[in-house]
Amino acid sequence: MILYNMPSSGNSYKVRLLLGLTGQSADCVDVEYGDVALEKAKAALPFGKAPVLVLDDGTALPESNAILWYLAQETAYWPTTPLEQAQTLSWMFWEQNQHEGVIAVRAALRTYPHRAAQATPERLEELLRQGNALLQVMEKHLANRDWLVGSGPSIADICLYAYTHSAGTRGGYDLVPFPALRAWLDRVAALPGHIGLTA
Repeated sequence: MILYNMPSSGNSYKVRLLLGLTGQSADCVDVEYGDVALEKAKAALPFGKAPVLVLDDGTALPESNAILWYLAQETAYWPTTPLEQAQTLSWMFWEQNQHEGVIAVRAALRTYPHRAAQATPERLEELLRQGNALLQVMEKHLANRDWLVGSGPSIADICLYAYTHSAGTRGGYDLVPFPALRAWLDRVAALPGHIGLTA
């Protein structure tokens, strides 16, 4: 398989992380903002962005969470019961339509030079307020459980770990008020095969 991978992106990272955790492999083609490689690769990217996983038969599979679902089949990271499968998908949908648009966006405004003009104090403050509310949703859910769904890690955890684990360093969020969340981050980081964002 080939993974069109944006090294700085949490969406690409979650795919690399699951590959590492499940012992699967893919050849990475790195495409970063501003790189000539990204412009050249766009024809191979169905939605014009990374990540995209190209399967052995040449099929191009875009969208990080769809890739996670595909790679998790027949592994411990995809639950076996319909209810837990649906709960996993619920968290993954929430990550894309709630969490990423705040947590990842604040990190992007603080990290990428081409987004700097959008990083007004007002915008950053609003994203901070919204992000803390989203982190509290996770904190409350994880207060009495180790994993987001069921009794073990799933792709719901991998999906949400990608941008949450760097919310402090890249997004400027204070994670001290979220002890259950921080303990969960530690559990994910301790999983066999775990790789870091810059690994």
